[in-house]
Amino acid sequence: MALSGYPKLQNGEIVVEEEEATTRKFKRFDIVSGASDHHYHTTYLPKNKNNNNNNASDCFKSASIKVHKRIMREWKILEKDLPESIYVRAYEQRIDLLRAVIVGSAGTPYHDGLFFFDIAFPSDYPNRPPMVHYRSFGLRLNPNLYSNGRVCLSLLNTWTGRRNEKWDPNQSTVLQVLVSIQGLVLNQKPYFNEPGVDILPGRIKKSLAYSENVYVLSCKTMLYLLKTPPKNFENFVSMHFRERASDILNACNAYMNGIVRVGYCKENGSVISSGSIDVSSKFKVAMEPLFTELVEAFTRNGASLGNFVEQVRKKNEMVAFKEVKKKNKKMTTASFLLKILQNIKKILGLRKVGKGKAKKIKLKSY
Repeated sequence: MALSGYPKLQNGEIVVEEEEATTRKFKRFDIVSGASDHHYHTTYLPKNKNNNNNNASDCFKSASIKVHKRIMREWKILEKDLPESIYVRAYEQRIDLLRAVIVGSAGTPYHDGLFFFDIAFPSDYPNRPPMVHYRSFGLRLNPNLYSNGRVCLSLLNTWTGRRNEKWDPNQSTVLQVLVSIQGLVLNQKPYFNEPGVDILPGRIKKSLAYSENVYVLSCKTMLYLLKTPPKNFENFVSMHFRERASDILNACNAYMNGIVRVGYCKENGSVISSGSIDVSSKFKVAMEPLFTELVEAFTRNGASLGNFVEQVRKKNEMVAFKEVKKKNKKMTTASFLLKILQNIKKILGLRKVGKGKAKKIKLKSY
């Protein structure tokens, strides 16, 4: 693990802790139970005394039905061919549902982030493509991923495209959908996912600003996931951010300090510097409190972050010192103004009279 420091030894042998083993052995594809938090969990519910639907779920139950056979084929493809950065869970009692997480790729503003998608097969699958919902937490960090969870992709028939880019019932698969989202949507320059922007003036500058905002939203997504991880991925979320915490925070520092442009991080967490980079004040203002929140959240999650904790402590001390200095300055200014007022009164000959008596103003005659 990236943050475990020196390996633990016992009788001269490296001891692999249970949590570490779980991280390495987290299956890319597995079958689980419990889909209560799935976006489509109320779709095609099995018929029972409390549900009077036309039992569309029957098409998923019988192994002899075409839809069931095709879904089983999808499971096999996923189990065999998923890349290392995509994980999928199928449901034992709801074969019409899937949940996937895509790990953001190095070299993009999505690096080290986790992006979850809830998937549902329609009753006439594969005649229609699967339904896909992005778990956005109300954030829009890509032109193709809406804050309401809508995913715009030609392969899903939710966006225009050439015929060979659209869903093909005979050839298209869920694996293709996931790989397309990872490679075509969560890419290095997501600003250009928006149609027509590649011919606009100032597009390069706008793209850089968009990527900065994407990274801010990605960091916010990390915090949301640590607070409320999707069901059946709780351990994975915890382990992922425990392992990647140091690299994420190093990237935050590099971006805020203008060492490298947002997204230009290598696989091992190192950065590709090309000299001093201009960083927008908007990005700095947004990232400074987020950095502190990330350090605190990662520490609660079990990451060892001594240097970063110290960095946050010093920053907080500096902020507190500035607040005290500012307060003292206000008090000094108030005292100065009071002294001036007293001098003015003295010059004008103003004086106080005894308690309970009316104040009188006596002007000196010249």
